[in-house]
Amino acid sequence: MTEPLISIIIPVYQGEKTIKQCLDSIFAQTFTDFEVIVVNDGSTDNTAGILTKYRSRIKLINQDNSGNANSARNRGYQEASGKYLLFCDDDIVMEPTLLQKMLDTLEHDLSISYAYSSFYFGWKQFKLWPFDAGKLRQMPYIHTCSLIRREHFPGFDEKINKLQDWDLWLTMLAANHTGTWIPEFLFKVRPKKEGISSWLPSAFYKIPWQKFGIKIKSLEKYQAAEKIIKDKHNL
Repeated sequence: MTEPLISIIIPVYQGEKTIKQCLDSIFAQTFTDFEVIVVNDGSTDNTAGILTKYRSRIKLINQDNSGNANSARNRGYQEASGKYLLFCDDDIVMEPTLLQKMLDTLEHDLSISYAYSSFYFGWKQFKLWPFDAGKLRQMPYIHTCSLIRREHFPGFDEKINKLQDWDLWLTMLAANHTGTWIPEFLFKVRPKKEGISSWLPSAFYKIPWQKFGIKIKSLEKYQAAEKIIKDKHNL
């Protein structure tokens, strides 16, 4: 039996509202030489019941909640056999051609380590731009849902709890592994939290709220996570 060309790794926690659409979009891909590894990270909702219906089509790993999606991603990677890796969150819905277009891009240019695309986050478009190392050092803009050459994947840092994708791409950049942009919207993120609270414009983070005596928990968490990444990568 030949190994699949692509391993799709999905960490899921409390995904009963999202995992079905995610898996259905994967099994509707025009490219079919892939395996799906789902790491159920201690979900207590009906995630396990939904996954049971896909049992013959996925490799399912059940584990106690790790409290860290990177731990679940690395666990899935340990079970993966594909030449290429794609880490897909359970709230992602892929366009049918995502795998084929990302694979074609990597096979066309052996000098690049991963392919990423534009995407939707809820109602917001993230159009993005061609790979730019300078911009990557300044800000996170490449989503985890990108196709990566296995031999260039360094593993996720399990000490990082937020901005894991930014940390991954910066770690790869330090090893001279870069990406390329596909100028198409190849997936949608359908966040579990509805409304404006699930996405805030970048300008929001630049306002000095503290000077006005305003404390915003989500902003403080983001800034703390940003500092961890910047300190780690000497940015």
